Amino acid sequence: MRCLLDSSVLVAALCPDERRHDESKAVLLSGQHVIYSHALLETFSTLTGKIKASADAASELLNKTIRPRVEIIHLTDFEILEALAAAQKLGVRGGGVYDYMHFVAAGKAGVDAIITLNTGDFIHLVRSDDFEIRLPG
Repeated sequence: MRCLLDSSVLVAALCPDERRHDESKAVLLSGQHVIYSHALLETFSTLTGKIKASADAASELLNKTIRPRVEIIHLTDFEILEALAAAQKLGVRGGGVYDYMHFVAAGKAGVDAIITLNTGDFIHLVRSDDFEIRLPG
């Protein structure tokens, strides 16, 4: 099963004190999943902010632990603008646009599921023919 991992799973996989660390690490190490490129920024932000890692350490973790194990999905400017045009009918507002773009990237990648520790950020976006939203494990 090919899945998109959001940044909450990446952070949990890298930080032993985070909830669901073991499950998140196992998912990451399976090496068959994708991330939206913005997840690199979100993970770096969390590692250097909340976790208080140095920028050098965070960058090294992303480069040596995350990047080799996932396929990174990029959205073109056209894909982003097209998604934003559809945002209102899906109820996307404010900061929810960042989770929505992970959702759009998941669709582009043709995944079976989005794996996240924040299922509530994605559940409202799912339509019957979309992928599932689930916790790691």
